[in-house]
Amino acid sequence: MHILTTVLNILWRLWFAFMAFAMIIAFALPVLLLSIREKHFKYAYIFIRLWCIVLFYGMGFRYTLKDQSESTVQKDSNYIFISNHTSIIDIMLMCVLHPHHPITFIGKAELAKIPLFSIIYKRICILVDRTSPKSRAEVYTKAAYKMHHGQNIVIFPEGGVSENPHLILDTFKDGAFILSSKHKFPIVVYTFIGLKEMFPFDWKKGRPGTIKVVRNAILQPSSDFESIKLISHNEIKNTLLDEIGAK
Repeated sequence: MHILTTVLNILWRLWFAFMAFAMIIAFALPVLLLSIREKHFKYAYIFIRLWCIVLFYGMGFRYTLKDQSESTVQKDSNYIFISNHTSIIDIMLMCVLHPHHPITFIGKAELAKIPLFSIIYKRICILVDRTSPKSRAEVYTKAAYKMHHGQNIVIFPEGGVSENPHLILDTFKDGAFILSSKHKFPIVVYTFIGLKEMFPFDWKKGRPGTIKVVRNAILQPSSDFESIKLISHNEIKNTLLDEIGAK
């Protein structure tokens, strides 16, 4: 039974890879053409979001959304979206959640070396080399430029997926909070629950299912970015701990 489960999981992951490849082939040209100018990115985002929708629902995922924030996400405003990060599906889910807010991701520069994928990746992400202080510093300027042209930024403040499977939430990097403080963009805090088990980076594990999404808060920019970082971390961690306690 264990062997059968492993085989089915591998086939399920291969299906994901096939869909991702097919959608890149189908949408590469319109995304590339429509992302040349910043003012046209909202049209490229239609195809980017459709790519994410196909992958998300095509893998058998669904989501429920619980809104705990005291305000609402305004259609004509720009935001920095953050959440905990445990799976590649976090990326698709962010786009699924936001039909009216074209999203640009902060992405690792090393992923731009992947053939074919890199063509689109360079257009929809702000690349950062985390080993380079200059590259990290340039991110703020590039992100602010895109946001002033109608885009929204997704940052996973843990900086990546932890290799410790027992860690509930890693410490947060400063980037999202400095960007918010410096350029006066509000931060929308999300908690994603379930993807660590449903779609981990281990190809032998995972399953389709319903992801619980909690919109914890919409935090206004503050000169004290450390306090906003602490509030965000506590909101997400407490939500995850509540979920563990409820099981």
